[in-house]
Amino acid sequence: QVQPVESGGGSVQAGGSLRLSCAASGYTYRRNLMAWFRQAPGKEREGVAAIYTGGGETYYADSVKGRFTISKDNAKNMVYLQMNNLKPEDTAMYYCAADKNGGQWYGVLYNYWGRGTQVTVSS
Repeated sequence: QVQPVESGGGSVQAGGSLRLSCAASGYTYRRNLMAWFRQAPGKEREGVAAIYTGGGETYYADSVKGRFTISKDNAKNMVYLQMNNLKPEDTAMYYCAADKNGGQWYGVLYNYWGRGTQVTVSS
């Protein structure tokens, strides 16, 4: 299984929290940069957060800074996205991506994508 596998989505009320998990194979985890993206109906896929699995450097979209935290577990080849103070505008399908193929972390040029996990935030 080379593709990442996401889990942890669900429905919460505004102000609530969710923790998404991304299980990666050893191969994809070692490709160094892993990221979370999201896509709402009728909108383009956008980068949410990314992390270098080697050095641990992290990146965030401005819209989630201070609310979301990306982290990793090298022993388990896992990447997590802790989402706090969720807002209705965070509603989207969330995807885990691995193995950046050039460009900035928030670009969609990744070689491996999961199938996504749905996050729905009600007001």
